Amino acid sequence: MQLSILMLFTILIFGSNVLAQSKYELDGEWRCSPISEVSASGESISKTSFKTAKWLPATVPGTVLTTLLNNKLIPDPFYGLNNEKIKDIYDTGRDYYTYWFVKDFNEKVKTDEQIWLHLRGVNYSCEIFLNGKKVNSITHKGMFLRQSYNITDLLASNGKNRLAIVVYPPDPVGNPNGGQGGDGTIAKNVSHQYVAGWDWIQPIRDRNTGIWDKVFIEKTGSVNIKNPHVVTLVPNKRTSFSEKQEPAILKVSAEVENPTSSEISGTLKYTLDGKEIIKNIKIAPNSTEEFDFDDLVIENPKLWWPNMYGAQDLYTIDITFQEEKEPVSDLESVKFGIREIQRQWNPKTQSMEILVNGQRIFIKGGNWIISDAMLRLSSERYDAEIRFHRDMNLNLIRIWGGALSERPEFYEACDKYGMLVIQDFWMSGDCNGRWLDPKKSEDQWTRRKYPDDHNLFLTSAKDQIKMIRNHPSLAMYCGGNEITPPEDILIPLKEEILPELDGTRWFIEYSNADSMSYNSIGGNGDGPYGIQPIDVFWNHKTFPFNSEVGSIGVGDIESLKRFIPEEHLVAPAYKDTLVDEVWKYHKYIGYLDFIRPYGDAKDASDFGKKAQLVNYNQYRGLMEGFSSHMWEWYTGTIIWKTQNPWTAMRGQMYDYYLDPNACLYGLRKGSEPIHVMYNSTDGMVMAVNNTFQSYRDLMLQIETIDMEGNKKLFTQVFANIGPSMVKKFLSVKNILDKTSKENGVFLNIRLVDTSQKIVSENFYWVPNQEGNYSGLNQLKTSNLEVKYKKIDEGKLAVILKNPEDNPVSFFNRVSIVSSSTGKRILPVFYSDNYFSIISGEEREIELEFNMASVKKDKLKLTVEGWNVPKMEINIE
Repeated sequence: MQLSILMLFTILIFGSNVLAQSKYELDGEWRCSPISEVSASGESISKTSFKTAKWLPATVPGTVLTTLLNNKLIPDPFYGLNNEKIKDIYDTGRDYYTYWFVKDFNEKVKTDEQIWLHLRGVNYSCEIFLNGKKVNSITHKGMFLRQSYNITDLLASNGKNRLAIVVYPPDPVGNPNGGQGGDGTIAKNVSHQYVAGWDWIQPIRDRNTGIWDKVFIEKTGSVNIKNPHVVTLVPNKRTSFSEKQEPAILKVSAEVENPTSSEISGTLKYTLDGKEIIKNIKIAPNSTEEFDFDDLVIENPKLWWPNMYGAQDLYTIDITFQEEKEPVSDLESVKFGIREIQRQWNPKTQSMEILVNGQRIFIKGGNWIISDAMLRLSSERYDAEIRFHRDMNLNLIRIWGGALSERPEFYEACDKYGMLVIQDFWMSGDCNGRWLDPKKSEDQWTRRKYPDDHNLFLTSAKDQIKMIRNHPSLAMYCGGNEITPPEDILIPLKEEILPELDGTRWFIEYSNADSMSYNSIGGNGDGPYGIQPIDVFWNHKTFPFNSEVGSIGVGDIESLKRFIPEEHLVAPAYKDTLVDEVWKYHKYIGYLDFIRPYGDAKDASDFGKKAQLVNYNQYRGLMEGFSSHMWEWYTGTIIWKTQNPWTAMRGQMYDYYLDPNACLYGLRKGSEPIHVMYNSTDGMVMAVNNTFQSYRDLMLQIETIDMEGNKKLFTQVFANIGPSMVKKFLSVKNILDKTSKENGVFLNIRLVDTSQKIVSENFYWVPNQEGNYSGLNQLKTSNLEVKYKKIDEGKLAVILKNPEDNPVSFFNRVSIVSSSTGKRILPVFYSDNYFSIISGEEREIELEFNMASVKKDKLKLTVEGWNVPKMEINIE
């Protein structure tokens, strides 16, 4: 819920004086041309008389490769082996992907008005021209460094303007030789490293050269407010269910720029809870100064909490500057949440605990690369992806160091859905010299000094900190992935820049630092990677705050068909002894012998179907195993990884096209706030409580169901569990050993409250004594009764009933599909999927999607399962 604190007036009227505050994006009708086809100078190109009608329509924000793709000049690099058909910049030279971009726009300067040009991201260097004049006196360099220019004196008097920008690729571009980050030299730049290739992606051929982030025009009065900073302090230990909160403290500051030749005095102010906070200031000519407001005590604040622990309440304040008897010169809105991040060392686990508002949070996180490998970023896609992470019942996302500092739109979605964030800076152990690597062109001592320009790195870090620091979701900064920055970057960052510009968040020197997670067992300090027997997660102690652990994530046949040509839809052989070349190209990670207990895959469709069973168990087991040792072995774990920015076949809970696979729902199940679970090694049934409340008078119900659908209640007993703890109840090993011996058995465990409402339910399929799921292949058909009801526009409830005397309706997937194409509508958000229904029981699944995205297409609801024939129901 967002609290409206101050009405946003875009026009403020004082007598006859009117000043419009405005900021708008230059996001359409750009054109571009490769530099090899343009001989004119920037001064000439940036004049409106210069002809550009034959230039290509350009995608801005975007990259050269995206523009070429949108103009159908290259094939889709995410499909099949198409990426091999696109020329790589290492072979062509940098000029091949060096492009001019032009944009015509209308804007006139009014009296007492200042006009600003803002570029939020260019990769890698650029020269900027406007109306025949050079804008930047020094060549801009750095992918992450924002640019702002006062263009008041450069605008045309008739209001018809042309902006021209020549964008140069990184230098060096790196040799994509198959190494992690190729030969490593891409890291000489202050930019993202994955573009030279990694073990989860093929090289991006232009290295994402282009105006990759937003371009804005801003109009202000004589003063420009910049980089506002909001800090919230929440003393003492809080709970999310308190009717009244103790006060919190708000600290606000802002930079104020005076670009004029005269001193300016006036009032800087904001309003919150009906209190107007005012500061009278003076700003010297041609200068920028930061001003601190007096602290504000907020009574009974609505606090921001991580996902599952409470609400994500947000506030907005508008900071304004006004000279006496003049209109407001500038206004900056800041959205923030009231919360405080703390940390404390757990001497038992030998790792750090993260606290929010005084409460320790067991971290269940996912590693994030980037939303789209070609930087096709959007608020809508960010929202969908972060919502998926919320739906996984996670509470943290770590942004991996080989990518970028994420965009404000990413953080807005994390604020909304309650995701804490670890923001890595732009280092990786692979490129920056941690390991001996024959693929790298330079030795470790040399790579340890990357990037070449340390001052640019630090300047960029300062700028990006200012850009993201007001978001409540941002919890920690990290120096780099699996390696610290060089000492002359690390020390200023840690001891000067972060204390000065933020000062509220923990800085981890690198992603598996001992200060975060003490490495007492040797090795790298993270992992294991690759598919694991479930007992590994339960019984084998690993790193106490593990920053990377995880493996598989292949989707079903519909997902595979989106990027694999028909002739290559070939299932991998047993133990992956034979894997198709397209699967290899898309970084398939093996399922080893984990498919065989269900029966060897007959074809790619059968492989995808059985892979979902393995996916579900793998990630449910991972989170259950780690949670079973909460505060004893572990203070958190972060899955490697939960999403793919490319069509890779590993480490994903949903595919690039936003289609969830069973990994998402297995993880969702294993990460429930109140969760009952079973350790398959010793048969122990236990519960984990991730909330701040005690639960009493819960009925624990344990039953087995055979392959015919016959149910047998093993026990029913009252249980209770305190806040933020794990509790063991009893073992079911003996009964399961007996009942599963021949064909396996189903195990259903529930926690039910006093109103007999299910608090947690967990359904397991247990193999026979040989470890095979022979009984599943003997399951008779279960014909479900399915109906739906409309809850709202784009929101349905699907009611599924398994009649009495039926076998278990096993592992069902619900989808929404287009009637015309038969393909799934994406994205769709399901309250559950890949679920089973016991005979005589009913399940209701809610699903939500954007009706606007389907236009006038008629839709169908489909249901299919292991032993449930595919059903289609028209949605009226």
